Amino acid sequence: MPSYSDPNELLTQVSDDDTVVIGPVARRSVHGNPDLIHRSTHVLVIHPDNGTLLLQKRSAAKDTFPGHWDTSVGGHVTFGQTYEEAAVRETEEELGISVTPADLIPLYPSRFRGSQESENTLTFLCLHRGPFVANPEEIDALRFWTRSEIVAALGTGAFTPHFEAEFAAFVGSPRGSLLQ
Repeated sequence: MPSYSDPNELLTQVSDDDTVVIGPVARRSVHGNPDLIHRSTHVLVIHPDNGTLLLQKRSAAKDTFPGHWDTSVGGHVTFGQTYEEAAVRETEEELGISVTPADLIPLYPSRFRGSQESENTLTFLCLHRGPFVANPEEIDALRFWTRSEIVAALGTGAFTPHFEAEFAAFVGSPRGSLLQ
């Protein structure tokens, strides 16, 4: 299994509508080239007792958006994996918790188009109170946030652009009312 920053990690190049364009493509090829669209998955972890949202502060060593707060879990869908398989794998790798597909509620697909990369993402919801064990290679901190804390920090540079787009999609979704 490649590490999170392995430039040779194999991803799947897809079209805007998520159709597979070509076989495997190396991570180093898609990061820095927004014309090459690849797949990613996000998991939003909501605390079942108080409705707060777990966010991760990305490691200062990450190649994209180091030191910014981001979704609870986020990662690439490696070549040959489904979105769901990647979400299960990434949740265990990043938060140290084992989940099954039954623990993940599919929310919505989204597209991120930025100056560094372009991703088609499928987001899942997971209700979990922890405890979590953050992967120190990927995460500098974990913290539950309230809706008002997130709203107050939007646009300040605290969050990744991915998360700011994700937050808008989530609060506008049918499950967005879970966030207190």
